[in-house]
Formats: sequence, structure tokens, C-alpha cells
Amino acid sequence: MNVIKYNEKHNIARIYTDKMGMLSFLVRQGTTHAARMRNAMFMPLSVIGFEGRLQSGRDLGTLHDVRRVLSLQSIYSDPMKNAIAMFLSELLSHTIHEQEQNMVLYSYLKSCISRLEDNKGSVANFHICFLYRLGQFIGIQPDIESYREGYWFNMNDGVFTSSPSAGMKTLTPAQAQVLPLLSRMTFDNMHLFKFNREQRNEMIDVMLSYYRIHNSTLGTLRSPDVLKQLFI
Repeated sequence: MNVIKYNEKHNIARIYTDKMGMLSFLVRQGTTHAARMRNAMFMPLSVIGFEGRLQSGRDLGTLHDVRRVLSLQSIYSDPMKNAIAMFLSELLSHTIHEQEQNMVLYSYLKSCISRLEDNKGSVANFHICFLYRLGQFIGIQPDIESYREGYWFNMNDGVFTSSPSAGMKTLTPAQAQVLPLLSRMTFDNMHLFKFNREQRNEMIDVMLSYYRIHNSTLGTLRSPDVLKQLFI
């Protein structure tokens, strides 16, 4: 879930649903106790249940009977987890547009949220692991089978090549070698991968550049700048 300001009275919540993919809803703002309680359920990555009403010819639906499905106390109390949640929420809002059911992707996202909430160790590599793994579910995962030491990575085609591809955006062999490394990273073993801040920041920039090549609507995200300052 990602929420943006719409006007003085409403926000827009973009919610990835289990039945109809990504949908947008109007959420009324307010200062009453009930409004504050309702707004608390629309934090980044919140997992909620609700009744929704969609009208033909309108892009924005309305929500009713909103209820929390998962309690995310750890995510919202831990500054590092909260920054990751903001990043993932913004990324997904700009990356996923399909209004159709995809239970494999929905289950993956819900599982990732639970893993972030329950993680008791380091989460410094969580967003990097998520970025790489998400590619599998949206059809842009690099072809690791084509990797050879010293190969370049053709970002347009998602494959490794023995020389730079003319007219294509490529990663140098030094940059490209990180991709097979990331392909071995999982949420269970990510704590074993030791990167410094510069390496993590470069990975974020490279992967977001790769996403933008395959998704022209991604644009500039605000949340990565926060992440780049947090993890040493």
C-alpha cells in the first residue's frame, strides 16, 4: 500500500489486492479519534481487509469496513524497517499497474512483509534482496545462466554478453559480477552477505536503473535517498 495526498479532504491509497491487482481508493482525512485510528491502517505496507466499491468509468474506488489483517508493530517502531517499508511501498506503487489477479505475486509480497516484521536480525540487505527477487514475479529477472566471468550485462535484454552490446545500456564486467552474487541471496541467508554503504548504494542505483529500462513509469523515487543514509 502507498498513500499520496489528493486534496484537503482526501488521500489516494494504492492497494495491491488479492482479487483484482493494483487498485486506487479515496481515503477521507480527518482529525477525529476515529479518523486517526483509520489513518493508522494506511501506513506503508499495511495489510488490510476491506469492502471496496468500484464504479464504472471511474479510476478511484471507495473503501468500507477497513480492518487490519497483520499487526506491523516492529516495522513502524524500528526506523530502519520503517525506511525499508517506505521504499518498498513507493516502488510497488510505481512498478505494478495490472488490475488483474496474480496470487503468486500477492503471496510473495505478503510473505515479504511478514518476514520484515518478524526479522530479529540485520535488515541491511532486505531491500536489496527484495529488489532482485521481485524481478522474477514481474518478468524482468536477469538471465543468470548466461553469466560467465568477465562478461558484460545487457540491461535491455537482461542477458550477459562477451562484449558490450551496441546501442544498449550495459554494466561493465566489474559491475555485472554482483548479479550472480545477488541471485544466491535469500531472506534466510541475506545476513551472511557483507556489503559496505557504497556497495549497497551502487546496487540500489543499478537495480533501479534496470527497472526503469523495463518500466518507463517508475520515474524518480524519493525513498532511496533515506535508505542510502541508514545502512553502513
